Amino acid sequence: MPSSSSQQLAFLLFILYAKCLFLSIESNTSLVTDKEALLSFKSQIKTSGFPNPLSQWDPNSSPCNWTGVVCNKHNTRVVELNLSGFHLEGCISPHVGNLSFLRSLQLQDNQLSGKLPDQMWNLFRLRDLNMSQNSLYGVIPSNISKLTELRSLDLMTNKITGAVPEDLDQLVQLQVLNLGRNLFTGTIPASIANISSLQTLNLGTNNLTGAIPTELSHLRNLKELDLTINHLTGTVPCSIYNMSSLVVLALASNHLRGRLPYDVGVTLPNLLVFNFCFNEFTGGIPGSLHNLTNIKIIRMAHNLLQGTVPPGLGNLPFLEMYNIGFNKIVTTGDDSLEFIITSLTNSSRLKFLALDGNLLEGDIPESIGNLSEVLSKLYMGGNRISGKIPPSIAQLSGLTLLNLSYNSISGEIPPEMGKLVELQMLGLAGNQISGRIPTSLGDLRKLNQIDLSGNQLVGQIPSSFQNFQKLLSMDLSNNRLNGSIPKEILNIPSLSTVLNFSRNSLNGPLPEEIGLLESVVAIDLSMNHLSGNIPSSIEGCKSLGKLFMAENMLSGQIPGTIGELKGLETLDLSSNQLSGSIPTDLQKLQVLESLNLSFNDLEGSLPSGGIFKNLSSVHLEGNRKLCLPLACKNTRGRHGRLVKIYVSIAVITTFALCFIMASLFHIKKGKPKATGTSEQLKEQHQMISYHEIRRATGNFNPGNLIGKGSFGSVYKGYLNGVHVAIKVLDVARIGSWKSFRAECEALRNVRHRNLVKLITSCSSVDIKNVEFLALVYEFLANGSVQDWLKGNNRNADGDGLNVMERLNVAIDVASALDYLHHDCEVPVVHCDLKPSNILLDQDMTAKVGDFGLARLLMEKSNSQPSISSTNVLKGSIGYIPPEYGFGEKPSTAGDVYSYGVMLLELFTGKSPTHESFVGELNLIKWTQSAFPSKVQQILDPELLLLLQNLQYDSQPINPETHHDCLTTIIGVGLSCTSVSPDGRVTMRDALRKLKTVKSTLTNPSRPAKNRA
Repeated sequence: MPSSSSQQLAFLLFILYAKCLFLSIESNTSLVTDKEALLSFKSQIKTSGFPNPLSQWDPNSSPCNWTGVVCNKHNTRVVELNLSGFHLEGCISPHVGNLSFLRSLQLQDNQLSGKLPDQMWNLFRLRDLNMSQNSLYGVIPSNISKLTELRSLDLMTNKITGAVPEDLDQLVQLQVLNLGRNLFTGTIPASIANISSLQTLNLGTNNLTGAIPTELSHLRNLKELDLTINHLTGTVPCSIYNMSSLVVLALASNHLRGRLPYDVGVTLPNLLVFNFCFNEFTGGIPGSLHNLTNIKIIRMAHNLLQGTVPPGLGNLPFLEMYNIGFNKIVTTGDDSLEFIITSLTNSSRLKFLALDGNLLEGDIPESIGNLSEVLSKLYMGGNRISGKIPPSIAQLSGLTLLNLSYNSISGEIPPEMGKLVELQMLGLAGNQISGRIPTSLGDLRKLNQIDLSGNQLVGQIPSSFQNFQKLLSMDLSNNRLNGSIPKEILNIPSLSTVLNFSRNSLNGPLPEEIGLLESVVAIDLSMNHLSGNIPSSIEGCKSLGKLFMAENMLSGQIPGTIGELKGLETLDLSSNQLSGSIPTDLQKLQVLESLNLSFNDLEGSLPSGGIFKNLSSVHLEGNRKLCLPLACKNTRGRHGRLVKIYVSIAVITTFALCFIMASLFHIKKGKPKATGTSEQLKEQHQMISYHEIRRATGNFNPGNLIGKGSFGSVYKGYLNGVHVAIKVLDVARIGSWKSFRAECEALRNVRHRNLVKLITSCSSVDIKNVEFLALVYEFLANGSVQDWLKGNNRNADGDGLNVMERLNVAIDVASALDYLHHDCEVPVVHCDLKPSNILLDQDMTAKVGDFGLARLLMEKSNSQPSISSTNVLKGSIGYIPPEYGFGEKPSTAGDVYSYGVMLLELFTGKSPTHESFVGELNLIKWTQSAFPSKVQQILDPELLLLLQNLQYDSQPINPETHHDCLTTIIGVGLSCTSVSPDGRVTMRDALRKLKTVKSTLTNPSRPAKNRA
């Protein structure tokens, strides 16, 4: 027996030893797996310009000793990986999914890129996952529901796409869900409301649409709700305002509407942040907000709020930001501007105060100097504030931004303002400030931007401004400043945005030092008394995009060095005394979009390259000795005729300008400046405001810019739930007002399915009290015909336009022109027909747009001639009929010529300015050389490929029918482009022939009546 007991004990000890040995081997194996996963992660990571912390990961040591790695207490498994803020670059290895015991993964604040690995969502033990502040992309898959232990999910500031997953409600222990600053689309899933433990929900800065789900109010533990910067619509559910646990409620920058509850401060007693700006909320400012004594941030700017500022502002000692700008808030008796400012003096932590863009009246009180010592930004512009600037404002020693622009402030600028030494932006524009500019302003050495434009300032520009060594932008325009431009100011190397001294009485020569402004983007010196030559040193302004020197007394030749300004987009030297020829170097300016050299004494032949290919963007009237290259060859025979033409143009233009200025004066004198408009336009369209245009375009976001034309820019916008195209006219040029009136007049009674529809218009002033003109058209989703011909647009199969689509475009455009020429009460000539002005809707229906150059042709009556254009030429190079080059007025025959060129381009795929057309060869002659027997040889190669698939009733169309139809189409194009206007067909005849071709192609069994 004893022997048996000893044997049993020995056996048990052996089993125990074996088990321990097995567990030891197993744990070592698991740690090896974790090490391999980490080394795989390391292999795809690098850093640039920073030490790589992963270089310390030694394969021969335990990963538990590596930087950022934490193991469990037995050092058998990796449970935490924290590499936040290490400047890591590269992709996340899918092997990270093998770290099966991981409870915390912290990779935030790096430069990681690539797709989120699917294997990562298998880490079912994860409690904290933070990958914010990277460039990761991909979608969140449905198997995220496996991460049932997750407490915090933070993917903020990445490029993650797709919908917010519906099954996030499986993460029943989640407390923080931060998906802000990504590219999520779709609606907010109501299922999120099932995560009862949720305390933070951030879906801001995405592309989410739809309404805010009412179910979100079920989240009784929610403290932070951030849905800012999306496309949410509708009203805020009333139950949201009853979520008493909320500390942060941020719904800014959506399309939300409705009245703000007056008792919101009662139902949300714990609120510290209230951010509802950039929406469409109505009603008044809820007075109960001013009873939240702990609140820090109140933001309601850019809404439709009315009424006065309610009492209670003096009860907010912890207030840091108060922004009610751009509403319709007024001041009355007890609720005066002084009451608002004085009440806020109790908010000792106030850093940001914005009252701008409202209807506030009264003087700025002396108590403004008693506002918070930490006040950094003060916005009070765009109101009706009057009186003088109190010297006490200099007590706000912490100010970095002060904007009092566009009020009715008078008096002089207090010299004490030179004590605001922290100031970076000073805006006093659009007031009635008089006197000299204090030299003490030169003490503001940290200034980035100064705008004193639109006042009544006199005297010279202070030389002390040379102290602005951090200045980016200076605008002193529209004052009464005199003297010469100080050379010292032109030696501020930081100037990189705008230098605007226009509309003053500055005199003397333009200093050579202007060439030192290497970084400035725009210079405007127009409407002064500057004299002498334009310095050749202007070539030093390497970053210049816009240069305005119109209406001075500049003389001499235009320096060819301007051709070295490669980024120049706009050049206006009009109304000076410049002489000589136009430098051929100007045609090297590849991005030049607008050139105005009118009313000088220029002579000789026009250059033929660059912007001179599109004379609709060039203004040359008032230069009697200029001529086109072809016309210059025959100058002696036609000189008398050309002189008469140019004299006539100058007289007509002068008369037109006088008429326009008189009209403008009458309009502005008879109506409030914010609503001046044409009564005819009011009868036809409901006008909209500047602020509606601004909101629709996302504050004129460059990302919404569709294109630019000779009279302005076109933006894609979102107005009343509909996508629109908004044409903002350039009112800096008198031609823009003329274009606005002409276009409205042309479109007032013009309605056709193949003309771009004018929805509404805007004639107002912007926030700087500058005249603002805009036209709102329907938005056509398929772009221009030019985009399709260049291959920029394709259909779902990757193909371009087929035969039938091109023929339909030709018929649609011909229908529009036929209507304009023959069916309007007053015939309308387009003057600039080309593929870029022909737009396609979602059904590929073509519509003719851009009436910026259109002119009405009044029928002769009472021996009065028709109205003709006042510019030298109308149209774009290649599409301009030859008779326009000799001063003939715009005509319907001219439109027919442009249409013919467009038709040939549509079917050959070659533009009239194609590089193969040199010397005497052009698109028309090239086409004539192949017509009619070799038409197939000149067709667009892509069209020939698609031609093989053309069928009718599931049966291929006979090749002979193809050839006959295409020959007819090309023949129509050639009959439209006869050199003689009398030799061209009418649009009605061209349309009839093209409809016959379509009938033949769609009914090939029935012979066409006419195949001419």
